[in-house]
Amino acid sequence: MADDSPRVVVVSQHYPPDRSGNASRVSDTCSHLAEGDWDATVLAPPPAFPHGQFDRSWKRKTTETVDGVTAHRLWAWQPTSEDPGFLARMAYYVLFPLHAFLWLLIHRREYDAIVTSSPPIFTGLAGLPFGLLTDTPWIVDVRDLWIDAAVGLGFIDEGGAIERASRWYEGLVLRTADRVTVTTRVLGEDLVDRYGLDEETVRHLPNGVDTEDFRPTDADREPTIVYTGNVGHAQDLAACIRAMSSVESDDATLRIIGDGDTRDRLERLVAEEELGDRVEFTGLVPRETIPGILDGAMIGVAPLKRDDTLEYAVPTKAYEYMACELPVVATGVGEIEALIDESGGGLFVDNDAERLAAAFDDLLSDAERRDKFGASGRAHMAERYDRGVVAQEIGRILDEVAGR
Repeated sequence: MADDSPRVVVVSQHYPPDRSGNASRVSDTCSHLAEGDWDATVLAPPPAFPHGQFDRSWKRKTTETVDGVTAHRLWAWQPTSEDPGFLARMAYYVLFPLHAFLWLLIHRREYDAIVTSSPPIFTGLAGLPFGLLTDTPWIVDVRDLWIDAAVGLGFIDEGGAIERASRWYEGLVLRTADRVTVTTRVLGEDLVDRYGLDEETVRHLPNGVDTEDFRPTDADREPTIVYTGNVGHAQDLAACIRAMSSVESDDATLRIIGDGDTRDRLERLVAEEELGDRVEFTGLVPRETIPGILDGAMIGVAPLKRDDTLEYAVPTKAYEYMACELPVVATGVGEIEALIDESGGGLFVDNDAERLAAAFDDLLSDAERRDKFGASGRAHMAERYDRGVVAQEIGRILDEVAGR
């Protein structure tokens, strides 16, 4: 990277070793930017996700450089229980962007652009003052209708004071930003309609996958149905677990890799259904081991709940499954169904245990069909969703707002 390269600072609540789709997205995107024209710096709190998996840090700041990207870890509250209470979550979400704002107040002139990644919506606190009061270009990257999800899942009251205040604040952030990037077109359309955004400021920047890291090999595949990622409230893993009682293949297993707020509840369900020999919880594993795990399975499952507030969502895991030529069985509504249809990479079924079981049996018993779905999904990922392609697009958006 040349000394005169333009510099961007990215504010993100999650960054590796946090284990979330956005942690890997930000890491991969910044690494690809660093290989090109832009010098990337990341601001993130100490690792804390999934909650309860990391030791608490009291250091004001730590710094590391990996793959050409410098990451500053700024102190923030770290929840240490697996399912934190409201106050612990809010401290985690609010203290970090406030710390990031203070850091940017000192270092802003060193950078040509600021990117804040949402959710949580509070990361916008770090960029909003600069968007309102300075000419520093500011991009808000939105991956989730966080407020809608919070209402739909019962975390905040619909129409209550918290929802109204949150929507006022989110609208201010999005209207102030120079550009708003969104992971799906449905998400962008919703934000334009809800907040009156100028359509010209909204750009489609999909999630993606590093197709060099996630790729098939000649490994033998076991009759395993694999789920990787957050074990949380938006995932319909309960239906997948119940489906295993109806799967006809005697040696098929559901392997849930990851951790999150609902794991304890799901483990109790496994015990109640007497499915301990068919469902395995591995907990967290090193991210670099995920491609090998996927390469040894026969099916990847992406089970979103069927909820209109999740219509925009496409889990990163679906891209990773396809990149490894793993046929996908997906549930939910909206964009996830569109991805399955346009990629030809798997099956979309209703959120019903019996239908899931039938889809699992269908693919487990038909190697030719698995191969067809796998090849189609891999080709679609390489052409349209490789992280390098996504990074090139955000590089163009950065050039645009920086006047390059």
